[in-house]
Amino acid sequence: MLEDQAEEEDEDEPELEALVTRANALFPENTVEQLVKELKQQGLTAFLKTHAIDEDGSERRDFSILHFLVALGILIPKSLRDTAHTPRSVHLGILKAALDRLLQRRSKLPQYNTVDDALQLLRTAPPESIIVLSGAGISTSCGIPDFRSKDGIYARLQESGQYDLDDPQDMFDKELFLYSPSLFYSFAAEIYPSNFTPSPSHKFIRLLETRRLLLRNYTQNIDTLESLAGITRVLACHGSFATASCVTCAFKCEGRKIERDIMERRVPTCPECEKRSSSQQQTQAHKKAKKHKNGRRSSSSYSDEEEHDDGKRTGILKPDITFFGEKLSSDFDRHLASDRSRASLLLVMGTSLQVAPVSSVVGHLPHDVPVVLINRTPVLHIGVDLMLLGEADLIVRWLERRLGWNPIEAGTAKAQEAKTAQGHSGSPGPGLGPTSSSPLTSMPSSDAAEEIDLDAIEPKRWKDSHIWLFPGADVTALESMEESQAEEEEEREEEEEGHEDVAAEQGKEDQEARKGDSEAAERRQQRDGDDDAEHAVIAVDGERGQSESREAKRARRQ
Repeated sequence: MLEDQAEEEDEDEPELEALVTRANALFPENTVEQLVKELKQQGLTAFLKTHAIDEDGSERRDFSILHFLVALGILIPKSLRDTAHTPRSVHLGILKAALDRLLQRRSKLPQYNTVDDALQLLRTAPPESIIVLSGAGISTSCGIPDFRSKDGIYARLQESGQYDLDDPQDMFDKELFLYSPSLFYSFAAEIYPSNFTPSPSHKFIRLLETRRLLLRNYTQNIDTLESLAGITRVLACHGSFATASCVTCAFKCEGRKIERDIMERRVPTCPECEKRSSSQQQTQAHKKAKKHKNGRRSSSSYSDEEEHDDGKRTGILKPDITFFGEKLSSDFDRHLASDRSRASLLLVMGTSLQVAPVSSVVGHLPHDVPVVLINRTPVLHIGVDLMLLGEADLIVRWLERRLGWNPIEAGTAKAQEAKTAQGHSGSPGPGLGPTSSSPLTSMPSSDAAEEIDLDAIEPKRWKDSHIWLFPGADVTALESMEESQAEEEEEREEEEEGHEDVAAEQGKEDQEARKGDSEAAERRQQRDGDDDAEHAVIAVDGERGQSESREAKRARRQ
């Protein structure tokens, strides 16, 4: 990183001191605090337009990006500090990265701490102002495994040993797909959304929409269950199986067109590329025949295996799910920019907020918009205002009961239309590894939440905090955090005791030193006294001798 590079450089102290002094003069501490506050309320784009860049994208003359970075505590290498020779775009890029990092440092709002606060936020939300950010945790009860849990897709890929992968996430790597699409299609049936029905969590989001409270559902899921639930205000951030596209010519088709290929573990090919390939073959054959007729041999040949010179396959259809190495749709940034000013509440459901850039939604909304988490496990790396931990399906049904909202079914005309269009008629493929004998549909059903007496549920508060535990809550991370905090506190106490012991020992040494100095002073004083007495005796003896000498002289004269 640039900061690490800057720290390793040998600094010219006067030059660095002058840079810091200038930065502090242009951006005093209170000014920096105010600017950071504005950033968290306005968002990155608006902040840059307000303070840092002009309409043409150039740096404003009254705002020094370099000195603002230094005032934020960010030091860049000396080679990039020369504004005369460093393009402004470089400093602007560093600033954007630094501000984005600041946006993710969201602090908890202190006024929200209880389940009643969560109910009140839902009850009083203005129309079309609730954003829902949903993840795989709201689909697991439908029989669809999540990705990152201990029993999720990545763990099962790792344990199965069926695929030669250095990292289970490589299954969704775009580069690997282009070189070996058969690897993905040997596995895709495991996650294909076939014969599944929406969960109570999906229905809760649909209920928010029917009550005109939902602003938008940003989903990380690729299973299309939001559409099956009838939710229309939904953005599939990571794409879905609803459509598929050619990796070569961008031909697009409905996802059901490749369903059979997926279920039979076959690589689907692009019909448009096949047409062109057939036409090229005919042209090549015609040219070859013509050359043979003229007595010349063809130096070119056509390979049936469509691929680039570097070995990448071409003419392959890929589900429109976002792989690692691919950018999100531009719809994500566009909707987030327009939605941020209208949001009154963010509900985070069934996700641990580990995957960027969707996880950054929390930081990019105004930081005074309350955030409520509904998930089995806590989120500890970003400030969440309320955590309702447990089975998401059960929690949302409990909220509905307390709010007096009547649950809805997902069998709307819109849902049936979506189901027909997406071709959800197949059956899921076999499971991975040890569970291969059991289909995915054998996982817990969303009906499990129906069997619990909601009125008997009393959420338990964790350590007088903003965290509330419902059935199914996983508090392992909380316990680990508590242990770590206890260890840190013990280390601090030991360190303080060590400082006290050192101070006491130093005090003892100082006291002994003072005592030694005092005794030495007494000895010097005594020696000085003895010397004075001796001098006095000598003086007396001298006077006596002089007196006797004078008397002897008088006697001789007589």
